[in-house]
Amino acid sequence: MPNTPAIRFAETGGPEVLQITEVELAEPGPGQALIAVHASGVNFIDTYHRSGLYSVDLPFIPGSEGAGIVEAVGADVTDVAVGDHVAWVGVPGSYAGHVLAPTDALLSVPDGVSLDIAAAVPLQGMTAHYLVSDTKPLQPGDRCLIHAAAGG
Repeated sequence: MPNTPAIRFAETGGPEVLQITEVELAEPGPGQALIAVHASGVNFIDTYHRSGLYSVDLPFIPGSEGAGIVEAVGADVTDVAVGDHVAWVGVPGSYAGHVLAPTDALLSVPDGVSLDIAAAVPLQGMTAHYLVSDTKPLQPGDRCLIHAAAGG
């Protein structure tokens, strides 16, 4: 398989530990899709990983959400196909040209929604939904202000 560009770090620290490098692509296995990353979400957890606050195996490619186009699928995959526009959250390695993702972590991006928008929404959208559905369910007549929708 060819290589793909990636931003990764081999030691924890500030932004200076981030390195642009090339990593080898892997073939998708059972239940996986290889996706060309169009956009990657940037979240606080990425800085926690980089700084060492949350431990990860090194070297590590940050980025846990993004959106892109499926380029290849494992032999048994039927829920996504080559050419599909997808988004994901909770899949590490999105700061790269390609990511290998389990297909059950992929969301179909509807026609008319750009991949840039699709990459920016999943984590914050899921958090907002969780808060108004489970933490403090909204009732008819309730009002809710969601601030810091971009993180924080």
